[in-house]
Amino acid sequence: MSYDLMVFEPNAAPASHAEFLDWYAGQTKWSEDHGYDDPALTSANLRAWFEDIIEIFPPMNGPYAQESPAADEASSSDYAIGTDFIYVSFAWSKAEMAYMTVARLAEKHDVGLFNASSSGEEVWIPREGRMTLAHDKRPSTLVGRIKDLLNMGK
Repeated sequence: MSYDLMVFEPNAAPASHAEFLDWYAGQTKWSEDHGYDDPALTSANLRAWFEDIIEIFPPMNGPYAQESPAADEASSSDYAIGTDFIYVSFAWSKAEMAYMTVARLAEKHDVGLFNASSSGEEVWIPREGRMTLAHDKRPSTLVGRIKDLLNMGK
């Protein structure tokens, strides 16, 4: 089992949570007419994000994989690069570091972030230089969110 995150072009993804999840499901059917290891086929922002992230989490496969494994093999990650997204699978032991790094670089490169491994299904998009929660599966009402918070300790 892996810890999975996806970065994406914000203008390519639908704005509502339900439509976003449908879009995500379609993207992860891997039906684009190309291989999924070439960053040249994606946007400039996603390419820049990829170039930064592989310095910290090198690819385990594809043309950017290191010839000799990293000293910390748990840092190696699996990347699937689509036209409007990059899907990454990390080792669970690196989940916290992966999330923080991916989020920081998503903000830097002005791309969206979907936490595919989270039960909350959080979707973040850049707005005015900061990552903003666009939507998630939690209730949208204040009362619904308070109930969620109260149930977290149970």
